[in-house]
Amino acid sequence: MKKYVLMFSLLFFTFSVLLNTVSAQESEQSQEEDTYDLAPDAKSGILIERDTGKVLFEKEANEKLPPASMTKIMTLLLIMEELEKGTLTKDDVVRVSENAASMGGSQIFLEAGEEMKVDDLLKGIAIASANDASVAMAERIAGSEAEFVKKMNAKVKELGLTDTKFQNASGLPASDHYSTAYDMAMIAKELLSYESITNYTSVYEDYLRKGTDNEFWLVNTNKLVRFYPGVDGLKTGFTNEAKYCLTATAKKGDMRVVAVVMGAETPKQRNATVSNMLDFAFNTYETKKLFDKGQAVTSLNLLKAENNHVNVVASESVSTVFKKGESMDKLTTSVQLDEVNLPLTKGEKVGTLLVKNGEKVVLETPVVVEQDVKKASYFTLLKRSIQKLSKND
Repeated sequence: MKKYVLMFSLLFFTFSVLLNTVSAQESEQSQEEDTYDLAPDAKSGILIERDTGKVLFEKEANEKLPPASMTKIMTLLLIMEELEKGTLTKDDVVRVSENAASMGGSQIFLEAGEEMKVDDLLKGIAIASANDASVAMAERIAGSEAEFVKKMNAKVKELGLTDTKFQNASGLPASDHYSTAYDMAMIAKELLSYESITNYTSVYEDYLRKGTDNEFWLVNTNKLVRFYPGVDGLKTGFTNEAKYCLTATAKKGDMRVVAVVMGAETPKQRNATVSNMLDFAFNTYETKKLFDKGQAVTSLNLLKAENNHVNVVASESVSTVFKKGESMDKLTTSVQLDEVNLPLTKGEKVGTLLVKNGEKVVLETPVVVEQDVKKASYFTLLKRSIQKLSKND
């Protein structure tokens, strides 16, 4: 009798283990299928929260694919960098070359010798995905499109990306021109640190050369700007090889996310997939804003600087992201300052802001000086020494 009881117990135990294993596998498979349903019609995709870069969803996100006109996200990034540095202004006038005017595909029909302000060329790129405007700006910044492409690929390396290589500024079909959903999201993340870019990418329609005989109507290629609340960018893409692509960004409250889809068969599938991803982000996650870009987080007292007190500010918007209902009561921030050498340039990194939830570091982001910091003159140092002696007396 004991023998039968023992055998029954062993059989029951074995059956229970097998049942639990199958249930667990089915549960994991179900969760995986539910997640992948976010992008059923795309070759690859990714969803990130912008401030932290946290990946909320991904599907084949590192597969190298042609990015088509999403390439222009990098073109726009380099333009915004030049505007930030002051080497370019929005009122600068660009003369269009024969080469730029000859670009096919999406265009604003620039003519060789035509002159147009940077502000209007930015509209042409951001709203209408204009290849001719992209090349005109590339030539203005670097002298030629080929030299501009070198800058694009140098920026790829600076961002620490390894699966992107550009051959042109527009995204027109070219051999060995590729990127990934992950890399496009990271380039978009960097572009969105220039918050004014959405003043262009969020516009659904506008005009160039308004009031002239060759007035041109701009209509945004990203229809979600009009039809999905909160979407204010960024770039669509299409070629026969790339199929339909989109890097989109949306903001609700303090939360901004970036969704990338590559290789959808139709624009309807592309837009539906991105909409699903955005719905998932805003329904599942929330953020807590800690600092705005440019907000002071600490200060430096530099005895040998002309202005010996300078604010240290956030280099970009700083937030944390977490699932709704998750506790973030133990959130703390601290700043680790680097050793600095004078002079310092406005925007130069001088330390790192650490955000912790309990003992776990959930975010690290650079902090920078708010203004230029020059070395103190001999007269200033002498004056301070005298003042210090006077106080001691």
